[in-house]
Amino acid sequence: MPKVSVIIPAYNAMAFLPETLERVQNQTFTDFEVLIINDGSPDGIVEWASEIKDSRVKLISQENQGISGARNTGMWSSQGEYLAFLDADDIWEANKLQKQVEYLEKHLDVGLVSSWISNVDRNGNFIDLYDCSEGGKDLTKALFRSNIFYCGSTPLVRRICFEKVGFFERSLSSAADWDMWLRIALHFPIFVIPEPLVQYRRYPNSMSTNFRLMIQEVDQVMERSVQLAPKEFKNVERTGSSHLCTLYAWGYLIKDDFYEAFWFAKQAFIRRPKLIFFISYLRLIFLIAAKQFLKPQTYKALHSILVGWKQRKKF
Repeated sequence: MPKVSVIIPAYNAMAFLPETLERVQNQTFTDFEVLIINDGSPDGIVEWASEIKDSRVKLISQENQGISGARNTGMWSSQGEYLAFLDADDIWEANKLQKQVEYLEKHLDVGLVSSWISNVDRNGNFIDLYDCSEGGKDLTKALFRSNIFYCGSTPLVRRICFEKVGFFERSLSSAADWDMWLRIALHFPIFVIPEPLVQYRRYPNSMSTNFRLMIQEVDQVMERSVQLAPKEFKNVERTGSSHLCTLYAWGYLIKDDFYEAFWFAKQAFIRRPKLIFFISYLRLIFLIAAKQFLKPQTYKALHSILVGWKQRKKF
């Protein structure tokens, strides 16, 4: 029986899936199985998988059920003591599983361990680092504020966690992972390894660019988390959707899309009115207004002065 089950949902993913699988196969930790869930994909994945010689890799085909349904199918079919989920276009560093397995083996009370992330473009070129939190502390409170893990390809989770909380919510897609990590955090400590062990692709037409749908789902998860939160976290300010709206507003501003930038900035304020007292938010509003009324050269000069690298790197 393998120690780790790696579950890769796949739908029209052949542009990236071969590289993603190769990087899993090259892990320094080798006691794993890989379950690729063909979620009704028409892109030749079955023919490609038939050529794979690695006995650790198995293709499971089903009618399209969405990413949550595909993850659930992988969970039902898995055998490992630990489960890892990997989006078909993301990449793991070679020591990802080794470091996380060692962490869980040493910390028997921890249910989930995540990691930092390197954002990369379509071709795998480094964009920036997402350092979600420092290591060595339980991140449950931070997770109730927002989805600090950012990417569903980072956590390694004990099977007993899923035996306790159940499967992914099929009505959710982009926020289903945060919903799951929250449910796990109600019962088990969660930690992060402060190293970038995952490369997260950001490119046009990826699921993560359907920003308005993502905001709606994050709102749903936040409402649910208020009901689920333990007593000591009832008063934690939930900033998940307002934080995302602010990031997307900065991103669209950088892309010179005034209307989308304004829409997301407005949504951020609606969800968290106290943003009006934050310098970073006021700077965002000022630049959106300047984008509309100033000449391009003047605006560009202002933009370079007022937009810090931290804002630019998040989109």
